[in-house]
Amino acid sequence: MSIFFIDSNSELWYDKVDKLGIEFISMPYTIDDEEYFYDLGRNTDFKAFYDKVRKGSMPITSALNPQNYEEIFTPFLEQGNDIIYVTFSNAMSGTFNHLQTAINSLKEKFPERSIKFVDTRNISVGAGIVAYLAALEYKKGASDDEIIKFVEEIRDNVCEFFIVDNLMHLKRGGRISAISAAVGTMLGIKPVLGINVDGKIDTVAKVNGRKKSIMTLLDLLKQKGQNIADYPLAILHADCIEDAMFLKAKIEEEYGKDLEIWLQNIGPVIGTHCGPGTLGLAFHGRK
Repeated sequence: MSIFFIDSNSELWYDKVDKLGIEFISMPYTIDDEEYFYDLGRNTDFKAFYDKVRKGSMPITSALNPQNYEEIFTPFLEQGNDIIYVTFSNAMSGTFNHLQTAINSLKEKFPERSIKFVDTRNISVGAGIVAYLAALEYKKGASDDEIIKFVEEIRDNVCEFFIVDNLMHLKRGGRISAISAAVGTMLGIKPVLGINVDGKIDTVAKVNGRKKSIMTLLDLLKQKGQNIADYPLAILHADCIEDAMFLKAKIEEEYGKDLEIWLQNIGPVIGTHCGPGTLGLAFHGRK
């Protein structure tokens, strides 16, 4: 039997993880010199986290080391289970080098066990939707190889776009230069960003003003959405619930209220890199 793992950078809400009966790896973040591990919203105080950032606290994130992964997987392997792990974009973090080191070590200790992982090439709820759909296949009895094939086929059909309120957080993460961040902030330029087929962040558009950038998210749904009524659609926000509700209302106005819409907070790990006021949209479509 295989145990299905995801990580908290997929931002698949804890109630769905509980319902699916799958495991998740909590990714770390540090704020005000105290380290936390994101729990997919079970007990996280999102308001407190973003209030601290707005007041000047500078959170950081870090990769898990090989020992962390070994400690997580070993109890399941000792019980005679295999591992299938559906990850966030491998292009986004060096943690996957550590994961591979851990897997190599564990295979020496448990040569009869199988440990496999597959890259969603998405992050945040884009990865979460892929993982959720893959977990449904797992619940139906799909093998590890069938799950890997499913993820590799569906991942390019999960579109994810987002806007940020303050470009300086992207600058801190190395996504844009300090000059671009300063000029963009001064001129009110709002880049609309997306995850490309390689699992990296691209600039999709540059617009002036917050309202126009939100409407651009809706335009992208119209342009790229496919069969959206057959799949979950997710709206994530970093402590900007009014904007999230506005976007939700516009989507329901356009497509009706029968869509399965997930509306939730962006967790602190992802929030460290995008900052308060970030608004994201993920859906099934043409990546």
